Amino acid sequence: MKTWKLAAMLFLCASALAQTSETAPAAPTARKSCDDLKAEISKKLDAKGVTSYTLDAVDKGKEGDGKVVGTCDGGTKSMVYTRAGAAPSKAAEDKKPQ
Repeated sequence: MKTWKLAAMLFLCASALAQTSETAPAAPTARKSCDDLKAEISKKLDAKGVTSYTLDAVDKGKEGDGKVVGTCDGGTKSMVYTRAGAAPSKAAEDKKPQ
């Protein structure tokens, strides 16, 4: 069911974009700085009550295990979200009773 909703939403956005691009001149692509993007994403996460996370700007292609939540500096860098405490540490695994 979610797939259909997503497909319908993408279709509506694509058709709206196609209509506006025909009637309005193309605007230059804004080059968002990584600091601005980080502040914007942090604000949204804080508003949702998310705690214990990190946001890091890394070179494109070197994202690692984190989730890419945006791009900045003209697409040359990726903003990576990592939830602190998401994976148990080696020390915590050793202390588990068996």
